[in-house]
Amino acid sequence: MAKIEWKPGNMLYPLPAVMVSCGTKSEDYNIITVSWTGTINTDPPMVSVSIRKERHSYELIKNAGEFVINLTTKQLAGAADWCGVRSGKNFNKFKETGLTPVPASKIDTPLIAESPVNIECRVTKVIDLGTHQMFLAKVVAVNVEEKYLDKQTGKFDLRQTDPIAYLHGSYYALGENLGRFGFSVRKKKEKRRDADKEI
Repeated sequence: MAKIEWKPGNMLYPLPAVMVSCGTKSEDYNIITVSWTGTINTDPPMVSVSIRKERHSYELIKNAGEFVINLTTKQLAGAADWCGVRSGKNFNKFKETGLTPVPASKIDTPLIAESPVNIECRVTKVIDLGTHQMFLAKVVAVNVEEKYLDKQTGKFDLRQTDPIAYLHGSYYALGENLGRFGFSVRKKKEKRRDADKEI
């Protein structure tokens, strides 16, 4: 298979497209759409977001030392895109998008009510990477929409929310389920069990 070498760049896709709410006073509330975000630790639970210094949200997060990652859905794709291309310097993004700021449980930054999952974060470290500043943060609380809880198991079913992903400049709805973690191993075991039954 032939390969063509490109210059170094960010080609790690798909990525989550999340709306990060920030600001601790109602007049400062803002939303920035971020795809450069990720899980970085389990215990304590930690995440990261990388933001350019010139973005309006950068100073809000740096000064407050906290933010909320709000997961997006197919229904929220339009709002997520709008919040990613407009600046909070010029617009009240909650008002313009019709999204609702609601109090968080552990921090002063608001959650986005319409998001099915809200992850409250406290910044532990800021790393200057060049074009972006990476905020490392501890997850202090997670809020989930009750209607997506499985009544029998009590587990949260994120699939029902129609989550979206960002892929090289475009938003995509997630598609077919190809198998749960470890499915390749389980398939082999199931085949062996079936063979044993036939003997």
